[in-house]
Amino acid sequence: MIRPVLTELALFLTPFLIYAIFLWATRAGVLDPAHWSLSKLAWLVIAALVLMIGSFVVLAHFSGSRPGGTYTPAHVENGVLVPEKVE
Repeated sequence: MIRPVLTELALFLTPFLIYAIFLWATRAGVLDPAHWSLSKLAWLVIAALVLMIGSFVVLAHFSGSRPGGTYTPAHVENGVLVPEKVE
């Protein structure tokens, strides 16, 4: 469960990190509040949310089991744990 959370967090922080690297590369003040105006932060948040929503769509579309499969939960048969499966 921690991997999907960290993936989404990384995707959210990516636009801010890219902008900070851009400011550093252009020799602008990375910590100068003038470079982090409300309009720029709003665009960075929008870009971050687009990345996150896009990753949700990609993960929902390309991961998981095939549609119409029957899920069998993990259970014990004759004292042996049988793992979950999708048939």
